Amino acid sequence: MGRYHILLVDDDPFILQGVAKELKNEGYQVTAAENGEKAFVLLEQTCFDLVITDLVMEQVDGIQVLKKAKQLYPETMVIILTGFGDMTTAIEALRLEADDYVLKPCHPEELNMRVARCFQKYELAKKVKLYEKILPVCCLCKKIRDDTGRAPGKGHWMQMENYMYTKAKVAVTSTYCPECAQRIKSEIEQ
Repeated sequence: MGRYHILLVDDDPFILQGVAKELKNEGYQVTAAENGEKAFVLLEQTCFDLVITDLVMEQVDGIQVLKKAKQLYPETMVIILTGFGDMTTAIEALRLEADDYVLKPCHPEELNMRVARCFQKYELAKKVKLYEKILPVCCLCKKIRDDTGRAPGKGHWMQMENYMYTKAKVAVTSTYCPECAQRIKSEIEQ
């Protein structure tokens, strides 16, 4: 697991401390905010991988925190944590792109599982974003030019397998398509 950064928002100090401790024990970096206003300030300063926010808070509630997080960083995952769950608020949170909705009290194992699932989705989304980009690929050797941090066209060329692993930690296996396999077989037979 990478060292993901989580913003935890709850106006109940016992929940804030208890959940923060549990998440830290799981290896996550956790920043705690005791209300929605503090969460807004932290979101303006830092991009978090995941925001876990209480739904019902004074002044700035969890829905507002969700909206702010998604406005600033659309790829940030958000879990709504609430003791006052009903179908209407759950639907509203999911409509606003919350990634999960958890009722309090929840067991630490359940929260850990839901956090892990959010990070699986997070990693998959990063991989999809990688695949969606147009990559310069050599039409002969099929190497990919990595222009990251360089002027377009000035990047270094690398094997596709290395590129995929470097960018998305995707291990690619090599094989032959049927046409290439037939061509190789014919060359060997000659």
